[in-house]
Amino acid sequence: MIELPSKVEGKQFDLYKLEQKLKPIGYSIGGNWDYDHGEFDYKINDEEGYQFLRLPFQAVDGQLDANNCTVELGRPFLLSHLYQEGLDDFSDTGNFTGSFNQFAEPVDKDASFPEQFIDTGKRLVEEVERVLFND
Repeated sequence: MIELPSKVEGKQFDLYKLEQKLKPIGYSIGGNWDYDHGEFDYKINDEEGYQFLRLPFQAVDGQLDANNCTVELGRPFLLSHLYQEGLDDFSDTGNFTGSFNQFAEPVDKDASFPEQFIDTGKRLVEEVERVLFND
């Protein structure tokens, strides 16, 4: 994990409006959300595992599954997940099997982050800052 200090840290946004700004530029809400916290993920690469820029957030007013929830963004960071080889080889065997394979645990949840994507992550943070603060 590589932390990337940013102007977004500590800033609060309506979750719905935040989604409306981040989804069009490639972010999705990560699968590990709970009622009081979650993260937006941007997939940078998926050739050797998965490399993401993650924007964590915490609910400060309301719950994530409710209307009018306000969230506070945390420090963005880069992370890399390495998955077992071969799991995706059988993803086309049907909806039932595929629904289980997509939840396979990473071999290494905090793998080293490839150097060639660090600058990409920094540029993505700058883009998020422009999108969130230039309206």
